[in-house]
Amino acid sequence: MKGKMIRLLIWIVFGYNVALFAQPRKHSTEKPNVIFIMADDLGEGMLSYYGQKYFTTPHIDRLAKQGVVFENAYSSAYCAPSRATFLTGYNDCREGKYVLTAAGIYRRTATGEISDLQAQEAVNRAIGNEPEVQYLPQLFKAAGYVTGQIGKLDYGFATTEKQLDHHGWDYHYGYYDHQQCHGFYPMFLHENGKRIAIPGNTDPDAGKTGEWGSDSLQEKGRWDMNGKQVYSQDLFLQKILAFIRDHQHQPFFLYHPTQLPHGPVAIPAIHPELAFRKDLTDIEKAYASMVKRLDDDLGVIQHELERLGMAENTILIFSADNGHELYTAYKGRVTKANRDIRTDAPLDNISTKYFSETGGDIFDGNHGMAGLKRSNWNGGVKVPLFVSWPGHFKQGFTSDKLVTNYDFLATMAELLKVSIHEKKDGLSYLSTLQQKKTAREQHHESIAFASFMGPALITSDGWKLRYFAPKKIFQLYYLPDDYKEQQNKAAQYPEKLNELKKQLLQKCDGDLNNGWFSDAKALRKVQL
Repeated sequence: MKGKMIRLLIWIVFGYNVALFAQPRKHSTEKPNVIFIMADDLGEGMLSYYGQKYFTTPHIDRLAKQGVVFENAYSSAYCAPSRATFLTGYNDCREGKYVLTAAGIYRRTATGEISDLQAQEAVNRAIGNEPEVQYLPQLFKAAGYVTGQIGKLDYGFATTEKQLDHHGWDYHYGYYDHQQCHGFYPMFLHENGKRIAIPGNTDPDAGKTGEWGSDSLQEKGRWDMNGKQVYSQDLFLQKILAFIRDHQHQPFFLYHPTQLPHGPVAIPAIHPELAFRKDLTDIEKAYASMVKRLDDDLGVIQHELERLGMAENTILIFSADNGHELYTAYKGRVTKANRDIRTDAPLDNISTKYFSETGGDIFDGNHGMAGLKRSNWNGGVKVPLFVSWPGHFKQGFTSDKLVTNYDFLATMAELLKVSIHEKKDGLSYLSTLQQKKTAREQHHESIAFASFMGPALITSDGWKLRYFAPKKIFQLYYLPDDYKEQQNKAAQYPEKLNELKKQLLQKCDGDLNNGWFSDAKALRKVQL
């Protein structure tokens, strides 16, 4: 009897220790995990939180309701510079703060024309020596974090293991070429510099199709799954979950720049919520399914954090790289931004401009604003920004504070008490997240961003200066009374116009052309 009691006690103690060991070991709340999900070309209007009526985004909406919503958040007008500003903390009207390389060379590795090593060496030569700036992942590493980047290349249009390591990523998995990102079925991706083949995907263009939904050839190409067996977002989600599990006992920063819902439209299947809608075309259903897939993946990540007991010690951020873009073109129904589909009249982007009704966007993806991606109208640059940290950041709070994507670096530096080595353009919005009034509280007087039309400036009290570089025209808007940017007040307020011109010129390093972006001007060629 005594021996049985001893054995029972041993098993009780052993079982208790096993159970204890199986529980996630939470690290100090002074160093919360940070996960940043950056959607691709996602306008506010594509979220049910902002009134999307054709489908729901419950997991993104839940994140917004559990955290802080910034209603006055801006990014950049275009993908690669937007990611560069996010990682460097500088606006994209500045000169010499980052290097953008041209895309396309990794397709030549897909066809076997050159080796992966040759491609990476060519990109490294084009990059040369990057500017000596402090990058976002370097900041996290200085605070003792493990850093991971999964999805699209962190910035630029072609990257390498050397560049990603230099930026401070301990782990990176995904595309090294932006051109490949326009397809969702890549023949290969890269993991810490090593090319990883993806069996079943055989198209050197990663399964990219055309964008027109009414073209029968493109419709066939979109749903012909020959050589398109593995969807890239499936791989990204697997790697995200693995990264979270592998690093659950140490603080980490995970950055997921997803392709979704960038076009051309590609999704393995129409989402059940949309399958039987008769008021949408097939390409509209497929595009909406891409947004649904992004929302579903966020739900999976949220569930995994809860399952591992990590939700209360993880800051979760959702935003987008730029404003809305049209990928549902359908002859006679939806058109790109350069013409009014109702009259076929051209849009001059001075007195006439893109709105959802002029382009036929049934989703109203830019949430009623003017313009799309690449433009300096608000529809091209205003983005959703939701930040949640249960028990630490105020739940269900909406802020009208003027913020931008290059503020995130400064915000994390203040939270983690890490020094920034140079004067960045970004300012911390930590006090807004914590709802604390401090002597160090910072506010932008104004922010600037570049575009294919020229730079623009937004002030904290709602003024917007827009420079249309092709015609050297300045326009002035007061956004609180003019959400759609239809009332140019330049002639009415000449002093305000001149004041903001000076601010914009200063933010463009003395040359407004620094904020007039074009691929031809900005991208370094990659040559063997």
